[in-house]
Amino acid sequence: MTEAEHVAAIAALNDALRADPGARWMLTPGVRAMPFAKQAVAFALVSAFCVFNADNDPHGERDFRAFEADGQRLLWKIDYYDLDMTLASPDPADPAVTKRVLTLMLAEEY
Repeated sequence: MTEAEHVAAIAALNDALRADPGARWMLTPGVRAMPFAKQAVAFALVSAFCVFNADNDPHGERDFRAFEADGQRLLWKIDYYDLDMTLASPDPADPAVTKRVLTLMLAEEY
């Protein structure tokens, strides 16, 4: 697999994670404290975002985004773990050895 194919595989898996309503998301205390309606807006914006480019995704993995939702600055980040969730994944392009976690946080919690 070329480097470009490897990055494209990671990006596709990250897109699938964001679109999957059953995916593993971690919410920081600040996000959990938001009213449910504001959380729902943030979730929808994360799931629907698809306008990645060199400015907002320099590595091409589609694994991070800063955005505004109802006047609140938020960030989301996807991390790659091994199957035991104790170490980094040996290959984020391989779903057989990777568990993905999307963390949604308020910008001030970063």
